[in-house]
Amino acid sequence: MFLKNAWYVAAWDHEITRDLQQIMVLGEKICVFRSEVGALVALEDACPHRKLPLSKGRIKGDTVECGYHGLTFNCVGQCVWAPGSGGIPSNAKVHAYPLHEKYGLVWIWMGNPALADPADIFEIENYDNPAWGINRGAAMELDCNYLLMCDNLLDPTHVAWVHQSSFAADATKDTPLRITKTENGVIVHRWMMDHEPAPFYRKVVEFEGNCDRLQHYEVRHPSHALIKAVFTPAGTGGPDGSLHENTFIMDSYNFMTPTDEGRTRYYWFQLRNIRPDDDELSRMMSEDVQHAFEEDRDVLNEVQKGMSNKTSPHIDLPIDGGQLRFRRQLQAMINEERQVDRQMAE
Repeated sequence: MFLKNAWYVAAWDHEITRDLQQIMVLGEKICVFRSEVGALVALEDACPHRKLPLSKGRIKGDTVECGYHGLTFNCVGQCVWAPGSGGIPSNAKVHAYPLHEKYGLVWIWMGNPALADPADIFEIENYDNPAWGINRGAAMELDCNYLLMCDNLLDPTHVAWVHQSSFAADATKDTPLRITKTENGVIVHRWMMDHEPAPFYRKVVEFEGNCDRLQHYEVRHPSHALIKAVFTPAGTGGPDGSLHENTFIMDSYNFMTPTDEGRTRYYWFQLRNIRPDDDELSRMMSEDVQHAFEEDRDVLNEVQKGMSNKTSPHIDLPIDGGQLRFRRQLQAMINEERQVDRQMAE
């Protein structure tokens, strides 16, 4: 089950061109392309006549021609030409999805178009700040339900076992977690004091010796995450710490788009507060982070299989508190949305 009145990432902006192509979001097949002036278009990918995907047809100017009998649709999904002499049937139309381009991503609204407000798109601090560097990688395909990745991104503890060569440190095993409920999601966070930097971060921090480290894992509805890593010299961190001038901050933005109930497309990039023009640093960070996320993918794909085919109940641990709270919040929103839809249909 999915929350529909929400923005999801449909693609990187460079992935949508003048060519017709099919994407799948929340189990719905969608035909996407750009108009002659570059505007984004997303239409239900099924001609209403015999349901041939429009993405199998032809683009003609700012219209799409079905490849079966030539029914032609404009950018808002209305049929503007049909074969025969009987005119165009009133129900010859397809659903058009609102799209918006921001942060190098294309966002799609899957619910009631009247409720689609671009101001509700996830706000990304420092995206256009020239003092911050950025690194990113290609979207990843996961063979698991999107909520398993949301669980993973509310779980700072897993890095001690899944990411031993990158993000792990002894303190990540058992330092207590703190859970905070927000208006639009859940934060799981902790400060780990006076320990050696993890292998990935040891290569990028600009100070010597031990560190104080913040793990801030935040997931917002429907499935967007901010993972904030803060490394400051030992003795300068903590909730009331002053933070050293050489403090390293990496904000990792993660967007999980459900393809269907069992598959997810995962978009990500990181912003950092050091060396914004260092292409070699960006390349190294992108490669290392990609490798870490592939470790997550391998684990979660197997977790999906295990949960789908379990022969005994699974258990929860105290470290699962943030994940369980997020799932309850999201399910309540989905239930409310469905109830409103039913009432409007009556």
